[in-house]
Amino acid sequence: MINDLRGKAVLVTGGTMGIGLATALSFARQGAVAWMTHRWGSADEDAIFKQFADEGLPTPHIVQADVANKEDTAMLLEQIKQHHDHVEAFISNVSFGLVVEKLEDYRLSSLFRSIEYSTWPMYQYSHDIHKLFGRWPRYVIGLSSGGPDHFYKNYDFVAASKAVMETLCRYMNYRLFDEDCRINVVRSRLVRTESLRATFGRDFEQFAERFNMKRQFIPEQEVADAILALCSGLMDGVRGQVIMVDRGTTFFDNVMRMYNERDSLDI
Repeated sequence: MINDLRGKAVLVTGGTMGIGLATALSFARQGAVAWMTHRWGSADEDAIFKQFADEGLPTPHIVQADVANKEDTAMLLEQIKQHHDHVEAFISNVSFGLVVEKLEDYRLSSLFRSIEYSTWPMYQYSHDIHKLFGRWPRYVIGLSSGGPDHFYKNYDFVAASKAVMETLCRYMNYRLFDEDCRINVVRSRLVRTESLRATFGRDFEQFAERFNMKRQFIPEQEVADAILALCSGLMDGVRGQVIMVDRGTTFFDNVMRMYNERDSLDI
C-alpha cells in the first residue's frame, strides 16, 4: 500500500453483508475506519463488531440509513464529520430492483426505483460529501455486474441500472478530471450472497454446479481486494474505468466450453 489509510474514513453503503462487509474488512485491515450502512435492521451488529474485534481491527461504525433518503444521507454524513475531516473512499454498493419474471412486470416507476437505489447514490453521496466536507472523496467505486452485457434471469431492471452507473462513471470522471477524485466501477461475476438467491432462486447454485459451472462464482473477498487496490494509490492512473473481476471466466463460460468438456460433464 502506498496510501496510508490509518484512521481515514471509508464509507461502504450496504456494508454489513456480502461484498460490502468483505470490502469494509479489507480497508480496516489497512487501518481505515469503516462506516457501514444498512437498511431495515438487516444487520447483526453484534456479530459484525465481534468479527472486527477478533481481527484486532479499528471499531467500525454501523448506521441504519436508506441510500435513497436525503435525511438519512445528511444524518450519516454529519456523523462522519464529527470524527473525520474528509471521506477517503466511498463505495456505492447498494443494489435494488424489482424481480422481473415477464414483460408485463415492466413499470417505469420500478425502473426509476432501481436507478434511484442502485445508480444514483454513486453521484448523490459524492456530491453531498463534497458539499459538507469541501472536497470530493479521493476514491469513488461503484459496484456493477455482468448484467448489462449478459442475460441474467429476472435481472432486467437491475441490469439497466448498472448500465446507467457504468455510463455515469465515465462522465463523472470527465467532469471531475481536475479534482483529487478517482471514479471507477468494479464488475464481478456471480457472488454467493443472499441477494443472488433472492434474484435467481435458491436452486440456482445447485443447478450451476451440475454443469461444472462453479467458476461462475467469484469469492467476495477477491472483489473486495480489487476495490481496495483501486484505492491503494498504486492505480491512481485508472479513472473512469469498468474493471471486471471474473478470473477470466467471461471469455470461456459458454456453450462451446461445455461442448469441449462434454465428457467430464457426462452430457
